[in-house]
Amino acid sequence: MANMLPKSVTRKYDLVGFDPRGVGRSSPVSCGLTSKEQNRERPYKAETFAKDVKWARTVAEKCYAKQGDTLRHITTRNTARDMDVIRAVLGEKKISYFGISYGTYLGAVYTQMFPERSDRFVLDSAADPARVWRGTFRLFAEGAEPAFTRWTQWTAQRNSHYKLGSTPQAVRTTFYDLVARADRKPIRFDGTSLTGADIRAQSRLGFFYVRDAAELIAKVKKAAEGKAPSAGQDLNPPEQAPSSFGSAVPSDNEEAAFWSIVCADTRDWPRDPEQYRRDAIRDKAAYPVYGDFASNIRPCAFWKKEGSEPATRVDNKVGALILQNEWDSQTPLASGQGMRRGMKGAKMVTVTGGVGHGIYGFMSCADKKATAYLTTGKLPAKDVTCKAATGIPEPERAPTAPLGG
Repeated sequence: MANMLPKSVTRKYDLVGFDPRGVGRSSPVSCGLTSKEQNRERPYKAETFAKDVKWARTVAEKCYAKQGDTLRHITTRNTARDMDVIRAVLGEKKISYFGISYGTYLGAVYTQMFPERSDRFVLDSAADPARVWRGTFRLFAEGAEPAFTRWTQWTAQRNSHYKLGSTPQAVRTTFYDLVARADRKPIRFDGTSLTGADIRAQSRLGFFYVRDAAELIAKVKKAAEGKAPSAGQDLNPPEQAPSSFGSAVPSDNEEAAFWSIVCADTRDWPRDPEQYRRDAIRDKAAYPVYGDFASNIRPCAFWKKEGSEPATRVDNKVGALILQNEWDSQTPLASGQGMRRGMKGAKMVTVTGGVGHGIYGFMSCADKKATAYLTTGKLPAKDVTCKAATGIPEPERAPTAPLGG
């Protein structure tokens, strides 16, 4: 983190990081999950829904079997309390904070619980506190649709290169024809078999980066037509990587902690599996790229609610700076705008044309605003919009052979 921040910031602050409770070296939780049980990319299908329900129940049961009553204490509110303990131990009256992604929600919860101890807060790529956590998953699907539309427009303008269609509608048709074809008979690609669901799941991310998705879908299309060897990009989920913390931390800690937090943070998860079925069917129709993935059943349907606190309602006037890319696959623009509604004393910097999850320290036009705020404490007078420095890269051209002998 220190390497990402300008010297004007690192000279002014003592940088303190910590593993949140249940994560890494802070009493890491484990549910004993297999690599298959850690895969949460589960599209809704009528014929496999019973298996999805069994998976969700199994994950919850295994977590409770290994962790028991500990699980109800692994929450964002309790981590915010831990942050305040760190503040007190350090002898500080207030803390300043920089959080990315989930860290923005943790920061917002801290400001809600301890407003008088909150100094300068930068919330980068923000979660919508009003939609934690099922609504966060569903935002993935909502955000994918405008990204898909943008991708079809860009790709159609470069049909001579990608050959996916000369109009946005033609590109859309090509994509969904490919998905349907793969659902009927998986496509062999880079040594694996891809279903239509595999293509949709990975394309959700790719659509935000436009060129990457165009090149990938063009390769998959060629593979489906038998025009390309099994070279390309593997769309299937990778094997679970070893924990970066080493053998002291269970290999399933990341996934176990994830479910522990999102399931215990709120009591709003439906308990009836049929509610998830209905929502997945509806959302697939409304958001065909990813809607059924986002709304399908989760282990939280079977999480015990006894002793847990209600979700934190973020509604305060604490000063903060929210940074948001226009094209963010994990916290879409609407998510950052939701954080702005809850943080009424904040100001927001929106990077139009900005792509990616995480802004500060990546030479964005938002960097100067964030640095000025952290070093002076002064927020912009109003919400700010700035333009991304670089546009979408053009397709890579094949190298031209040199002339002569």
